[in-house]
Amino acid sequence: MAAWNSVPLHVSYEVLGWFAFASWSISFYPQVILNFRRKSVVGLNFDFVSLNLTKHSSYLIYNASLYFSSTVQKQYRDRFGQREMIPVAANDVAFSVHAVLLTAISLFQIAVYDRGSQKISKIAYGILLVTWTSAAVCFFVALHNHHWLWLISIFSDIQVCMTIIKYIPQAVMNFMRKSTEGWSIVNILLDFSGSVANYAQMSMQSIDQHSWVNFYGNIGKLQLSLVSVFFDILFMCQHYLLYPVKKRKLEASPEHDNAKSSDRPFENV
Repeated sequence: MAAWNSVPLHVSYEVLGWFAFASWSISFYPQVILNFRRKSVVGLNFDFVSLNLTKHSSYLIYNASLYFSSTVQKQYRDRFGQREMIPVAANDVAFSVHAVLLTAISLFQIAVYDRGSQKISKIAYGILLVTWTSAAVCFFVALHNHHWLWLISIFSDIQVCMTIIKYIPQAVMNFMRKSTEGWSIVNILLDFSGSVANYAQMSMQSIDQHSWVNFYGNIGKLQLSLVSVFFDILFMCQHYLLYPVKKRKLEASPEHDNAKSSDRPFENV
C-alpha cells in the first residue's frame, strides 16, 4: 500500500483537490441562477447540457468505481504497480455526484423555462444513442470477463469525448449569434480555476511519489483538464474580446445610431 512521504505535499494535495472541487462545483450555479432570474434558457445550447449530463455520469461511474471498489483497485495496482496510489480522491467523487445533480437541474430548467425556438439537435440525440449503446455492449463484455478496470476506462474515454464534443455547439452558437448573452462567463472562470488546481493537485502526488503514473494512470482526468482549459480560454476570448457586452450595448444605443448617421450625411439627402 502506497503512503505519502511528505506531510506538506499531502496537505497541499488535499487543499488543491478541495479547491478544485469547490471551483468546479460552484461553476454550475451561475448558469442555473441566470436561467432562474431570466426565466429563460435562450442562449444556452441544449446540446451542450444533454452531452454534459452523459459526460458527468460517465465520470461519476469511473470515479466511484475506482474509489470504492476493492476489485477495481486491485486490477489497477496489478497493472500499474502495487505501490502506486489510487489516482482518484474523495473530492473527485464528490464533484461527480454534484455535477450530475446540477446538470440534471439545468435540463429541468430547459423543460420548464422559455426556450424560444431552440431544441436538442438530432445529431446530439444520435451521439447519445451511440454512446450509451456502446457502453451497454462494453458492460456485458466486462461482465463475462470481469475486466472491470477496462470497463471504467471506457467510461473515462466517454467523458473525455463528451468534454470535447459538448463545448463545440456552444462555441458555434456564440459565433453565429455574435454574442455570449445567456451564457454565464462566471461558469467558465471557475471551471478554468478548477482545472489549474487539478493539474497542481496531480503534480503534488507525482512529486511525492517520484512517479508520473498518477498522470498516465488516470489519463481521463488529465485529458479532461486539458480540453476544459482550451475551451475555457476560447470562451473567455469570445466574451471579453470578440463579443464584449459594452460593445454590443454601444452598437445598440441610439447615440451610436445617430453617430453612424452623422458619419454618412449625404445618405439621407
